[in-house]
Amino acid sequence: MNLSPTQLRTLAWLALAGAMALLLWLLAPVLMPFVLAAVLAYALHPLVEKLAVRRVPRWLGAGVAVATLMLLALGVVLLIVPVITKQVPLLKEQVPLLLERMNDTLVPLAARFGLDVAVDVEQVRVWLRGLVSGHEQELLQGVLASLRIGGSAFAAVLGNLVLTPMVAYYLLLDWAGLVQRFKALIPPRWRDATDSFLHETDEVLGQYLHGQLLVMAALALFYTVGLALVGLKLALPIGVFTGLAVFVPYLGFGLGLILALLAALLQFQFITGVLAVAGVYAVGQVAESLYLTPRLLGERIGLHPIAVIFALMAFGHLFGFVGVLIALPVSAVLLVALRRAKGAYLTSDLYRD
Repeated sequence: MNLSPTQLRTLAWLALAGAMALLLWLLAPVLMPFVLAAVLAYALHPLVEKLAVRRVPRWLGAGVAVATLMLLALGVVLLIVPVITKQVPLLKEQVPLLLERMNDTLVPLAARFGLDVAVDVEQVRVWLRGLVSGHEQELLQGVLASLRIGGSAFAAVLGNLVLTPMVAYYLLLDWAGLVQRFKALIPPRWRDATDSFLHETDEVLGQYLHGQLLVMAALALFYTVGLALVGLKLALPIGVFTGLAVFVPYLGFGLGLILALLAALLQFQFITGVLAVAGVYAVGQVAESLYLTPRLLGERIGLHPIAVIFALMAFGHLFGFVGVLIALPVSAVLLVALRRAKGAYLTSDLYRD
């Protein structure tokens, strides 16, 4: 069978794409820290460029950018770890007292309806005492056993934590050169269109990052003020953590909610205080889902608020948690492609004829 030059070129491109896909699939575990480092370098590149304009050497600017990001991540961890370490040991003391007060209220109320309802406070106290303390040796042995069994996996995780910022630093040193070398691989007849597409995509993703930062700042302020108004002593660390953690959809909000409810349970020891904290988080979640994300993110990247909600639901259904995480940036890139496809369609003979 004789193939035309066009068919040969198409088959060659398909074979190349298949080989690349197979290579990426085989090397996925190895490539993960490099992909993450490339994402970090892309996000930090504007900061390095601004420092370079002020005559800061690129090696220093890249180091400052990566170090700042690492310090922010460490600060978030140090912000919430003390809260957990202080609150969890209080469970075995405060929760039984709360349950006793609950029994004092519920038992007489249930007795009016002929019901014998009561919480076994002593059993809960024993369970909490065994959960919080008394199993340190077993826990340590389990951790050591897991390290022996999966030592390579633990070493890989630890290595990636060190490797990712290092690779991001070296990418930042020569980011402009890497981009130019990548563009040089594009066939000349496609270069102008590809360069225009990448430029527009870069602008849209930049707007996405700015909008995401605004959402995080607004929610951190809201949760801090809201929790402080209901009287929670740990309003500042929990509120700031929840606001920053919403960058990871659902997981960040859920963890912040659990910490806030735990702190409220131990501080107020009344259901009204716990309900007040839950109300703050309910209002925050509604405001984020129906207003902040559609307005501050959707409008910046050109997506209608309904399209933002649909993208989050669709990507979450198709790809799970990872889909929710990448829904908006991927939708921004797809939006650029759809705009160009629409323009090509409107100027095509198919539409005009």
